[in-house]
Amino acid sequence: MANTTSAKKATRKIARRTAVNKSRRTQMRGAVRTVEEAIKTGDRAAALKALANAEPALMRAAQRNIIHKNNASRKVSRLTHQIAKLGK
Repeated sequence: MANTTSAKKATRKIARRTAVNKSRRTQMRGAVRTVEEAIKTGDRAAALKALANAEPALMRAAQRNIIHKNNASRKVSRLTHQIAKLGK
């Protein structure tokens, strides 16, 4: 347990930050999941629409250090590639 007042404050801050980041991570994963579900059903139009929402969510998460920026770019790239395969 934290002893000093600064350590106690730090634990409070960490708890708040964790709650915010969990929410943002959940929102990001939900956006990605919608794209993946649209790809699974083979609906290219819905997948493109969902990707338009998921890409900013991923990049925002990367900016806020929830995921690494390369991870976000890789996810966007892979989703885009899967959607492109639907069009063929």
